[in-house]
Amino acid sequence: MTWKPAAAFGRLRQRARLLADIRAFFAGRGVLEVETPYLSMAGATDPAIQSLSVPLGGGRRWLHSSPEFPMKRLLAAGSGDIYQIARVFRGEEAGRHHNPEFTLLEWYRVGFDHHALMAEVEALIRQVAGDRLAAGAQVLTYREAMLRHAGVDPFQASEMELSRRARSLGLDVQGSLDRDGWLDLLMSTVVCQAFQADSLTLIHDYPASQAALARVRPGEPPLAERFEVYWGAMELANGFHELGDAAEQRRRFEADQDRRARQGLSPMPLDERLLKALEAGLPGCAGVALGVDRLLMCLGGVDDIRDVLAFDWERA
Repeated sequence: MTWKPAAAFGRLRQRARLLADIRAFFAGRGVLEVETPYLSMAGATDPAIQSLSVPLGGGRRWLHSSPEFPMKRLLAAGSGDIYQIARVFRGEEAGRHHNPEFTLLEWYRVGFDHHALMAEVEALIRQVAGDRLAAGAQVLTYREAMLRHAGVDPFQASEMELSRRARSLGLDVQGSLDRDGWLDLLMSTVVCQAFQADSLTLIHDYPASQAALARVRPGEPPLAERFEVYWGAMELANGFHELGDAAEQRRRFEADQDRRARQGLSPMPLDERLLKALEAGLPGCAGVALGVDRLLMCLGGVDDIRDVLAFDWERA
């Protein structure tokens, strides 16, 4: 046990400069900084996210895993463009790239689609990165990335074909996965590992089954208007052309609850205030969440999140 910080003071000064640079970036674009509660009466329904809770007032409140829902309530109330730098909490295993408490930059741009926001995410990262990044970013659709680096069409391959392809690439998988599980495995362990180390890669147009909170564009196949941004193999940001349909959002929450039940997880209280805000009308917008700690790792050339945190989970 040690009382000393994990990160060197040079890293902590770099964090302070990064936060100042982020605020300057948004001030220059007229985007309002906001703060929203860290505790909520609702938790994350997504089975992949383990919300943390605390007893309060005779009940429980959930530490937010993202400030997304209250920020959307602000948007529906007429805030205009907004951003937030927030501490968020997820009960995931700590590791080289994960800490259960971390810093998230989240912002929303009214009138933007996912392509416009992708360009702004790249502009922000380049502004804070200086000459640490190679010129130009690689922009690929999800299908192009999977075909190029995993040799499989994510929209045509069956679950069995995805399984065979993963194992042919040397992935030792114990137990069973569903179709999206195989796709996620290939993306995280094969596809993004092939991205150029000193470059940004932007992936867009995901399968509709991975839409999360994004709009789905009709077609064959239907596509989620979602994107992710990588620096080398490191995922930095996840963004959406935001879903504004309250009925569809409720349906997705309920589908999450069904998946939780199948996995033996307890149901989570839904954010009824968010659904009311969507019913009132969310302006057309795009939003993105960017991991500040991971961006610091890339800026500093380190591969362990503890190197950019004053006190990681084990030292808190």
